[in-house]
Amino acid sequence: MADTAVDQLTEDQARAEFSRLTAELARHDALYHGQDAPEISDADYDALKRRALDIESRFPELTLADSPSQVVGAAVSAQFAPVRHGVPMLSLDNAFDAGEVADFEARIRRFLKLPADEPVAFVAEPKIDGLSASLRYEDGLLVRGATRGDGRTGEDVTANLRTLGDVPERLTGSGWPSVIEVRGEVYAPNDAFDAFNAAAEAAGTRTYANPRNFAAGSLRQKDATVTAQRPLRFFAYAWGEASAPFAETQWEALQALRSWGFPVNDRSRRVEDASGLTALYDGLQVDRAGLGYDIDGVVYKVDRLDWQHRLGFVARTPRWAIAHKFPAQQAQTVLEGIDIQVGRTGSHTPVARLHPVTVGGVVVRNATLHNADEIERLDVRIGDTVTLQRAGDVIPQILGVVDADRTGRGPPYEFPHNCVCPLKTALVKETNASGVESVVRRCTGELACPFQRIEHLKHFCSRRAFDIEGLGEKQLIAFHERGWISEPADIFRLARDPEKLDALRAEDGYGETSVRNLVAGIDARRTIGLDRFIYGLGVRDIGEQTSIVLARAFETWTAFEAACMAAADGIPGEDWVRLNEAHAVSPRVVAMLAEASPPADDPWPEASLDQKIALAFPGLAAPARRGLATLADDWGGLVRLADVARTEGPSEGLGQIAGVAGVGPVAARALALFFRETHNRAMVDALVAELDRIEDAEKPKSDTAVAGKTVVFTGALERFTRDEAKARAESLGAKVSGSVSKKTDYLVAGPGAGSKLAEAQKHGVAVLTEDEWLALIGG
Repeated sequence: MADTAVDQLTEDQARAEFSRLTAELARHDALYHGQDAPEISDADYDALKRRALDIESRFPELTLADSPSQVVGAAVSAQFAPVRHGVPMLSLDNAFDAGEVADFEARIRRFLKLPADEPVAFVAEPKIDGLSASLRYEDGLLVRGATRGDGRTGEDVTANLRTLGDVPERLTGSGWPSVIEVRGEVYAPNDAFDAFNAAAEAAGTRTYANPRNFAAGSLRQKDATVTAQRPLRFFAYAWGEASAPFAETQWEALQALRSWGFPVNDRSRRVEDASGLTALYDGLQVDRAGLGYDIDGVVYKVDRLDWQHRLGFVARTPRWAIAHKFPAQQAQTVLEGIDIQVGRTGSHTPVARLHPVTVGGVVVRNATLHNADEIERLDVRIGDTVTLQRAGDVIPQILGVVDADRTGRGPPYEFPHNCVCPLKTALVKETNASGVESVVRRCTGELACPFQRIEHLKHFCSRRAFDIEGLGEKQLIAFHERGWISEPADIFRLARDPEKLDALRAEDGYGETSVRNLVAGIDARRTIGLDRFIYGLGVRDIGEQTSIVLARAFETWTAFEAACMAAADGIPGEDWVRLNEAHAVSPRVVAMLAEASPPADDPWPEASLDQKIALAFPGLAAPARRGLATLADDWGGLVRLADVARTEGPSEGLGQIAGVAGVGPVAARALALFFRETHNRAMVDALVAELDRIEDAEKPKSDTAVAGKTVVFTGALERFTRDEAKARAESLGAKVSGSVSKKTDYLVAGPGAGSKLAEAQKHGVAVLTEDEWLALIGG
């Protein structure tokens, strides 16, 4: 299915593929941003995300809170104090060729309704491959420095950033606002990085895979004196919160930053239209190797700041900026073996073991092969020479086999049929309710499988979950092998077990101080936020963003637990799931079926199946009728579908979770299945018993007139484009819907409003003109 073009995917195939991609991208985000330890190349990651976004664009109903379009960065480490960004630090969409750059410009013109002869000016800047940072100045003095973190909250690394010579302690020049957050990239020059690695290797200390990892690891040191010894630099290129405007264009802003004492990249240029952007891109690509620092593309930003404001954001990315990525670098080496890694949910992932090779200045030894289907597609065999591709990270993508027709090749690789754990449990390829088979092979042993158990524990202790200081992967594995830790509650029991702690004190590498710090790290997590607790449970299909949404929706652990238990008692039947996954069968269609009472005997024996559906269920559109026809061969099948819609649906408890905006039926069903299992309930109860408190979730802010309100726009809007209206409403905390219901709060109607206006009047929804809407939101 991964080879099937997105426009050829059925809805069922898209749902399965999108779920796999979302989980895989979340894992790689955690490795890259949270642990500075990526497993795949930038190009490989970009390809995964690009496919996910294409699927999401074609099937927008799949979008959830933790979908790739909604996620930025990674969670904040507990070793640094959290810093809430005054203005979120968002990621950028990517372009990979000149055609996509032209599309970017065309989208801007359409959104702003610009005439064809009006030029659009951009600022183009080299995309530095480093670590984003934000510097807050008050009255010209540096008061705080932070990493990007998850885009909303970063890590306080003020002391570390003060050690960089490029970061001014006091702003120079004039014209700076009393409060200004200056943003830019911390990076390591290539020659300084190479010298550091050479000295570290000679001394037998840690070396780094590439300058980006080096910069990230150096900036996130607990001891700022360590950072001070590292050759780090800084380029300023943006700003966040500002108490007053200080420029009218992006270009003017860069000049202002330079005048205040910040380094601004000399290769930044102001150009016009897509042709100017691609010309600058081509020049930077030629000069890339001689810059002295790593870049992986060029960032394009609309120059006029008033246009940036109008363009706004879509999901978690600005409409007014895009990153044009460079193509990947390649090399060849020998595949020496294929190892299998077992994931938290039992997935068996093949990893290529390679003869070490240098690609773009980085030594590469491993590459993911994704799954058995990918191995078969590439026909890679042990002993083959393979072509690799990378674009800035450690682990590349395998593109194919060199000289696949040579004589003497080894036999085709046979993927294991049983788990590689001692239990040798059979592997299965799961299918969804529509019979679409997953490409992933999983061990069915769940927590009985030692590999899955240890992966669950790693997830529980990860930075986005409980983030227990001093309990890393090495310690977890050691304690698990001793039989000390087999479930999360055991971690907290260990901190109160004198016998085990005494045994640790007697071992090399521990001692009194280490044990005391370990106990303190564990005890510090006996109080945990509800969202981290939910994520730490490791429920399949429940990512970090979905955990945040659930926590805010239910607010307390008591309410969330009660909802999950109610959901566990009301899991819908497989036929109901199959019905809801059929093409064009929406919840409204299912509701129509449930309300219908077709007779057992066919009243229209001479009619075609499509005619029978139209007569039995008046009002169904042709796509929905075709979707039902794929599930029912005759009249009896239609009667059965109506019965399924009426009697086999989810309980009210499951519907309550699925109805939370940003959660949906897949995540709700995963929670219900998790809490239905007795051993999972016992695990959760034991964990809760060891904690002091699960903190209630922070309630969403409601400081605008339309926060939390549902708004629908209709008609030919004259004061703004539809996209601009939607973007502004969402930025103020409103929910924008495409249809009117009794839950709609406002309908904003322009000239030519039709059926939606009638629907709003039917439900008593407040109808506003464009001017009334602008007055409500403050212009």
